[in-house]
Amino acid sequence: MNKKTVALTEEQYKEIISLNRSGFAGSDGHVVKSNNRIATILTLEANLGLRISDILKLRLSGIIRDGDRYRLDIVEQKTKKKREFTVPMEIYVYIQNYALFNSISPSAKLFDISERAVQKHLKLICDYLGYDNISTHSFRKYFATTIYRENNYNIELVRVLLQHSSAVTTQRYIGLQRQEIEKALQNHIKLL
Repeated sequence: MNKKTVALTEEQYKEIISLNRSGFAGSDGHVVKSNNRIATILTLEANLGLRISDILKLRLSGIIRDGDRYRLDIVEQKTKKKREFTVPMEIYVYIQNYALFNSISPSAKLFDISERAVQKHLKLICDYLGYDNISTHSFRKYFATTIYRENNYNIELVRVLLQHSSAVTTQRYIGLQRQEIEKALQNHIKLL
């Protein structure tokens, strides 16, 4: 019963966020309303690599100007580690626009919703799309695997961004060993 959460593909990420924004009617007639708040939460998890618990306690005031950049200034709930990574300008503006549109003050939590409510809504969408083993954590794994592929398979970079204590943990996390084994086997075919 303990199914392993998988990283999203690019297509899955886009479909899930799109359905969150548009809503849909299931084949059983059940209507799932659009939910921009959940779409924003999942988008931030996929773009910042934070755990859902840290996204849900995020405040605009937790992103501070540091010279010519903005950076996170939070303590991760799970690890109690300080997180001070740069927030790309596009993401900062995205968060600012969300806060302005929803009249959220800089010191207030951006998202007044429980982790369970986000998971429940995500499950409705994944069931509709026929996706298995996807949870909110799939968005953090999507962040990790995308960074890994787009940066010459630099496991140390991903380890630092996820704030893992070892590269072994990061390799297990993104399923690196399995990917490398499959690739090695495929590349080794020597048929004559």
